[in-house]
Amino acid sequence: MSLTCFDYARSHRDKFLEELKDFLRIPSVSTQVEHRSDMIRAAVWVRDQLLATGFPRAEVMPTRGHPIIYAEWLAAGPNKPTVLIYGHYDVQPPDPLELWHTPPFEPTIVDDSLFARGAADDKGQVFIHIKAIEAFQQTAGAPPVNIKMIIEGEEEIGSPSLDPFIREHKDLLRADVALISDSHILGKELPTIVYALRGMAYVEVEVTGPAGDLHSGIYGGAVHNPVNALCAMIAKLQDEQGRILIPGFYDKVRDLEPEERAEMAKIPFDREVWLAEAGVIREWGEPGYSIIERTTARPTLDVNGIWGGYIQPGAKTVLPSKAYAKISMRLVPDQSHEEISRLIADYFQKIAPPAVSVEVRDLHGGEGAMVRRDSAEMAAAFRAYAAAFGREPIFMREGGSIPVVAAFQKVLGIDTILMGFGLPDDNLHAPNEKFSVSNFHRGIQTSMYFLTNLAEL
Repeated sequence: MSLTCFDYARSHRDKFLEELKDFLRIPSVSTQVEHRSDMIRAAVWVRDQLLATGFPRAEVMPTRGHPIIYAEWLAAGPNKPTVLIYGHYDVQPPDPLELWHTPPFEPTIVDDSLFARGAADDKGQVFIHIKAIEAFQQTAGAPPVNIKMIIEGEEEIGSPSLDPFIREHKDLLRADVALISDSHILGKELPTIVYALRGMAYVEVEVTGPAGDLHSGIYGGAVHNPVNALCAMIAKLQDEQGRILIPGFYDKVRDLEPEERAEMAKIPFDREVWLAEAGVIREWGEPGYSIIERTTARPTLDVNGIWGGYIQPGAKTVLPSKAYAKISMRLVPDQSHEEISRLIADYFQKIAPPAVSVEVRDLHGGEGAMVRRDSAEMAAAFRAYAAAFGREPIFMREGGSIPVVAAFQKVLGIDTILMGFGLPDDNLHAPNEKFSVSNFHRGIQTSMYFLTNLAEL
């Protein structure tokens, strides 16, 4: 009996895992200048992996920021589908370091968990597909469909170079469907397909009062403190139950259809477990919506940081000149991040007290997206999960953002299959990020099933 790709993957589990550890040891933190050389090192490492896997073409392509790796393997021919696989090799900063139980860039396995920065977001998940393709190469000589890969280094900073790259290389990236593994499933034994993502509008607000810092005893009470003013303005962004008060904010928000709400209600959910995971005593938010609906299908507004004046130990009676805040808004499909950024900027100008000035800077944003659940490609993914996990997957929305999904829809005209393998408690963007070792290997199986199913379409 000839060796199958599944046999090869099973017999090379240790090899795959050690290679992933090598990838995770590279501190490819895209937002920090001191890691610029590490970003280049990670990009070259990925390219070399792809070439070693058998890709006839794999190259590091420059952008105005961090480079993008592009690879293609088109041996299946024009009668087979072409899949565009996306991922990212950059990671979040590991801070605060003191909260990590193990070094963030020294991968450590504890039971079934691989702890390292980037383990689940997204190095481990994109590496799944590279290893699946290796298994095809080693057993069949090539993958059963045409493969293109685009792996970027700026996802964690808003992907500023990605949209221009996609538009500039539209013909190069042409494909029938996209595949992304940068999401999670509901449980280790509960496969899940995400069909909708939220977008993002992220702004920074600067409020200026006096020309310089003032003595609060001499000027306090007669000069409007910009920190006080900023706090008062932020308080006018939402009502007490979380409904956003910016005029026009909800104009393009789709109502949830009864059928979709019924489908979302099937998702296993334990309120007490969720409260414990979040570390809160009770939920909060828009009335009339469940926790799942609030966190996946409704837009949100959150202050991510606020500062100004004296914040060091001890006392200093200063009336500060400036105050700042960073604000993110999660958007649902049909909301434009450019329009929402303009609406909040206009609203801040409208509600600003006359004694201060306000500047709102648009830092980055991306569109939400919704993909068809009834396509042949989605059916191929459904069957792949069922084969690898032994049970049919659940469809769900995702509260996070993957802006490239909307870009693929708008520029390339293709939908994306979101094939995630992380878990809800993987501590993404936080200390002690982890990835299930068993799901890493099962993800490779799922990817092989999916590509095989596509080849049969």
